[in-house]
Amino acid sequence: MSQLSVRHLLGIKHLSHEDLHLIFQTADNFKEVINRPIKKVPSLRDITIANVFFENSTRTKLSFELAEKRLSADVVNFSSTESSVKKGETLLDTVNNILAMKVDMVVIRHGSAGAPHFLSKHIDANIINAGDGTHEHPTQALLDTFSIRERLGSVEGKKVVIVGDILHSRVALSNIFALQKLGAEVMVCGPNTLLPKYIDQLGVHVELDLDKALAWCDVANILRIQLERQQIKYFPSLREYTLYYGVNRERLDLLPKPITIMHPGPINRGVELHSDVADSEHSIILGQVENGVAIRMAVLYLLAGGGV
Repeated sequence: MSQLSVRHLLGIKHLSHEDLHLIFQTADNFKEVINRPIKKVPSLRDITIANVFFENSTRTKLSFELAEKRLSADVVNFSSTESSVKKGETLLDTVNNILAMKVDMVVIRHGSAGAPHFLSKHIDANIINAGDGTHEHPTQALLDTFSIRERLGSVEGKKVVIVGDILHSRVALSNIFALQKLGAEVMVCGPNTLLPKYIDQLGVHVELDLDKALAWCDVANILRIQLERQQIKYFPSLREYTLYYGVNRERLDLLPKPITIMHPGPINRGVELHSDVADSEHSIILGQVENGVAIRMAVLYLLAGGGV
């Protein structure tokens, strides 16, 4: 297999096991490219890509933009805070106007779950989901699983715990789908109030005790508390959350074996993750950032019709 089985990247749910391995194989090649003195290849020289972000983003937007420029694509950046969306323009109108400028691919982040799926049914460009509401964030899950593969040799058979605000996290859902497709065992850990009611239907272990979860796993992916998505209080205070679910060096030193620590960013230092862990030899957080560019280059290249 040398091409993806899908025309859009809407979610991990739609990708096959073979798709995941093809993306990883392609990212391996691009990782070699971005470590050369000349980091650019002409693969998407005739392709125009619009980054359409209806929600604030730093890492994801920069990572996509860098990936696009490394592939020599023409890039159009769109931010809803500086656009006619504020004047009442609809999502479909906005994107149709961008497409009238002859755009080939749209990378979209939107606060509503399903927005990229809606677009894929109404417009002719390739759509890449850069995060839709609390639904999915497929490229984050791809770079996370790629980073585990790089650190531990493979994902299959590994035990991965996702810790924190599972209820409001699109990263958690995409990671669960990707890890299970690649043969990992998955656990979620957090306060009961931050675990979705449907979580037991996803075939994951549920653990409320962080120390037990860390002792079980090979890899811990720590999520931040998404206060901006919380309309009510889900726990008494950040101080109490940190006491029960903050990962610090003291906790890691009590474990029977060393584990790998990940975080999709941004880190609330001293809340879900302490600096003595985030900056330690256990952490692969900066590796995730580097891998994000290679993974997004692979996805863009493959959706544009490239093969290996």
